[in-house]
Amino acid sequence: AAGYEQLCADLAGGVRTSASGRRNRPGWTEGEPDAVLVAHPSAELYGSDRVLLESVSGLIEDGRQVTVALPGPGPLEKALLERGAEVVHRATPVLRKSALSPLGLVRLAGQALAELGAARRLAAGKRLVYVNTLTIPLWLVAGRLAGVPVICHVHEAEQSAAPLVRRGLYAPLLLARRLIVNSEFSRGVIAETWPLLDRRTVVVYNGVPGPAEVSAPRPDPRPARLLFLGRLSPRKGPQVAIEAAALLRERGVDVRLSLLGAVFDGYEWFADELRARCTELGLDVEWLGFRPSVWEPVADSDIVLVPSTVDEPFGNTAVEAMLAQRPLVVSRTSGLREAAAGYANARFVTPDDPAALADAVEEIIAAWPKVRETIAADRELAIRRHDPALYRRAIAAWCRPNPAESQ
Repeated sequence: AAGYEQLCADLAGGVRTSASGRRNRPGWTEGEPDAVLVAHPSAELYGSDRVLLESVSGLIEDGRQVTVALPGPGPLEKALLERGAEVVHRATPVLRKSALSPLGLVRLAGQALAELGAARRLAAGKRLVYVNTLTIPLWLVAGRLAGVPVICHVHEAEQSAAPLVRRGLYAPLLLARRLIVNSEFSRGVIAETWPLLDRRTVVVYNGVPGPAEVSAPRPDPRPARLLFLGRLSPRKGPQVAIEAAALLRERGVDVRLSLLGAVFDGYEWFADELRARCTELGLDVEWLGFRPSVWEPVADSDIVLVPSTVDEPFGNTAVEAMLAQRPLVVSRTSGLREAAAGYANARFVTPDDPAALADAVEEIIAAWPKVRETIAADRELAIRRHDPALYRRAIAAWCRPNPAESQ
């Protein structure tokens, strides 16, 4: 935890050390406000979407004129406009796992070529192209073809992918002048995949705004209100939360499970599978769907579950639980370990293990008086680590051009 906080202190000073020991410092320039094009793959309001809002706010507060390219309308667009950004709609091929086949890659390449000219024209004349996630490589290519420096903010960490596949996924990052990543885990995956990218990579921990009002945990958590927080996708683990709730019921533990989140378009089959499994188990689950704000459901919960089954680059949901003063059960894997490190009321469990998840819930319930005594300190630690104002200043600093660098 002490090392984690030192990283935040380094960011406040605008300095970060890469794994190779190189000290990275952004350049500082004076003059007219820069025009920045920000490219993002969705218009929703999940983890990386909310982080984007803070990134855009940091650029605007630094005097930049920000245009955000989104694939279409959605709740993120309204939030961006409220913060002073311009929004344009531009079709953007998104690199998803379904595209990782010969036919899928051919289709993706064809879509990218069809949109490349328009993307290049939009990038032309800007001082910087800021690509938010590596899933939209079109904008990395468009920025370089337009002669504009490109920064990519990487929110992914596919360590479990085969080495050759991972090199292909990360290859477009070679076009970026600088990479911003959200954890040391993410930085390590990039450095292992393309070692020459390590010197271009800086770590900026996500800025996570907390709720306007915070309530203490209930005096008695019975029945225990469990909240799964995240997208309804196999990799996020709602299926694990369902199985764990059924196990707890079999053990005689009175729990109520709510699922806060929705599926990606095209993944409706997974939601159907989850509902069918609940029916098979005789488990009554509350389906909350997507909410623009998570704070009311979190406040109504006793314990937050983040049971991801695969690598995560970070874990905003883990931080949100701490900010709302709710104990957390989280998978012991990848960036989630980094996100939940040092909190007294975070319990780590083996990924994809419903029994371990159920055990951790019982442990928290048994220790409830201690949870109520210590949870406020966890919230204070989360605020210090993920202060949005600190994050916005760090993003603004790393997005200033350094005249000593070459494109």
